[in-house]
Amino acid sequence: MKLLPESSGFEAINSALNIETVDASIMGRLESYSCKMVGQEKALYKRFHSFSGLSDMQALSPPQSMMEASSPHSHAKSSQSSGGEDSPLADKINRKTLFYLISTLNAAFYPDYDFSNASSQEFSREPSVEWVMRTVQKQMMAVARAEFMAVESELWAALDSAICLRECEIYSYNPDQTSDPYSEDGCLWSFNYFFYNSRLKRIVFFTMRSVSQYCATPLDTGMIGNSCMDFEDDD
Repeated sequence: MKLLPESSGFEAINSALNIETVDASIMGRLESYSCKMVGQEKALYKRFHSFSGLSDMQALSPPQSMMEASSPHSHAKSSQSSGGEDSPLADKINRKTLFYLISTLNAAFYPDYDFSNASSQEFSREPSVEWVMRTVQKQMMAVARAEFMAVESELWAALDSAICLRECEIYSYNPDQTSDPYSEDGCLWSFNYFFYNSRLKRIVFFTMRSVSQYCATPLDTGMIGNSCMDFEDDD
């Protein structure tokens, strides 16, 4: 996957999505990737595609819209346990699109994480752009109302300009604790959305996380893990 030059408005939006609140540091970013395979990805895809254990279509977890839990960061176990290969609730994804999603994660979190062994059931297909917009709005209005209202319309306009939202399939990444890049101490919540336009052969990755202010981490857009400060009792 090739990271594309930031689309018009992405740089300013990414800056606005980095927010300090009383309790937490919120870090968000939009990144646009070409689905054209580069370098070793061609060889990796060949092995991925030819792996005998993979059928052409892979089962996804049910969409977040079907989950009872309100926090995207907390529902991974339920989503992975509620949709098996034969479940009528399970959407499916073809191997090439799954490879694109995994490659996007590898590019977005390089070099700290490797998602090459990610399962299709760590991903979900979300029902609509409107549902994702409402979910993001609900989360952000609860924690940073004024700051999000100031950037909300520009956020979705820039996304639409870059990827043509009405043409997109929308996926989310919902890992368990062992594979979550945001499993560091103090992470309060997170979400990861992929807007995939097959016509444009492009994915826009939209990720956000909130880290407790009690963790010794400066506000930045980096993906390096954080650790909370230890406090000793006076006794």
